Amino acid sequence: MRVVAPDLNIPSFHKLDFRAMARISFWEAKKHMPAVVVGSSLGALVALELARSAPVPALVLIAPALGFGARWVEKLSPGDPLSFFHFGQGRDLPIHRRFFEQMARLELESEPPRVPTAALIGTDDESVPFGAVQEVWSAWERSGALPPGSKFVAIPGGDHGLLEHVPRIADEIVAMDAARGASANREAGAARQKNGETGRP
Repeated sequence: MRVVAPDLNIPSFHKLDFRAMARISFWEAKKHMPAVVVGSSLGALVALELARSAPVPALVLIAPALGFGARWVEKLSPGDPLSFFHFGQGRDLPIHRRFFEQMARLELESEPPRVPTAALIGTDDESVPFGAVQEVWSAWERSGALPPGSKFVAIPGGDHGLLEHVPRIADEIVAMDAARGASANREAGAARQKNGETGRP
């Protein structure tokens, strides 16, 4: 399985712009046509936005930062820029205040994604409240609009980084890819039957 991981620190981590991140993701998806789009934390929100505008086959959302903007704006201290922990670098880095205000205006959780989706989150996530993500997922389920094959995966004891659970995450990505392939084959078979094709010479 080939992995494409574009740098979404657009234009920089200090000056993050969600709309610019979404545009880069859109063009990368058009160029590479991924079988599964995977996003972690803030990247999961980018993946959700991408699924609204591009024909991505499936999503895997890892520790998705659902409710990110509203939750963080309520807790913001005065000043600009603001200090925010960067899990990749393991230290606090500055981000301009406008990014959080921009995120607070998004409504990515208002409706479920239109493609099969797996959401994985640790029960001990210290950055994204487990209960908040579970609540959003439950609302999506109640809407009846979640595509077949979608699932919520709670990882007992998992933190936000989920570094100790990488094999489990990899298994879920492979499973979503396999499910996507099986679904595509079923749809192709149904289309052939509808058109009177048997597949025989």
